[in-house]
Amino acid sequence: MITSLSTLRQGEVRIPCQEVQLEGDLVVPAGAEGLVLFAHGSGSSRLSPRNRFVAEEIHRKGVATLLFDLLTPQEALAEARTGELRFDIPFLTRRLIDATRWVQQDQSVADMTGGLHIGYFGSSTGAAAALAAAAAIPEIKAVVSRGGRTDLAGSAVEMVRAATLLIVGERDLAVKEWNLETLERLTGIKQLSIIPHATHLFEEAGALEKVAELAASWFEFHLAAPCPDKAS
Repeated sequence: MITSLSTLRQGEVRIPCQEVQLEGDLVVPAGAEGLVLFAHGSGSSRLSPRNRFVAEEIHRKGVATLLFDLLTPQEALAEARTGELRFDIPFLTRRLIDATRWVQQDQSVADMTGGLHIGYFGSSTGAAAALAAAAAIPEIKAVVSRGGRTDLAGSAVEMVRAATLLIVGERDLAVKEWNLETLERLTGIKQLSIIPHATHLFEEAGALEKVAELAASWFEFHLAAPCPDKAS
């Protein structure tokens, strides 16, 4: 399904997560067939140009996206000094689970996205949070990891039932090994795609375009079937 970018509904949202509110950008193509929540990592934010590039390709496939900050502005400032929260996978996982429950329960969001299957796109340490959250929420139908620190998800990997695509750069040697180990431990639908000549940030010519194409096609296929309440 190819969607014109002129048919998108989009807006800024505030996501309540326990005692804080997180800022996000929700984009819903007309006739959306799924919704992908982005979990960034390693000090990034919802404004990450790489994730936004991938999100645009996902929109073209008729799938909605929610890019949101896992940290408040105050937390992000502290994180820039210490670098600790980006490796606190339980903390990031709780934030992602809270955002998912908000998507499922908030009426204004449900009016736009209700009945859509949900997937996760995780980058770097955010990929570990995506896998851990998918293990905790059986409704999650698909996960894509871009250069993910999947090793940090621990034993949660073995409980993931969502169809999972791991994307790594050929020259990102340590991450590639961790993803190979994760692939062995996943028990559901799974695939590892290695981008030739690419490094961790996929800055090589055509590398990020390939990531976006693979991710968008994965979500289009695995999120397309309507949920029972939407079909009824």
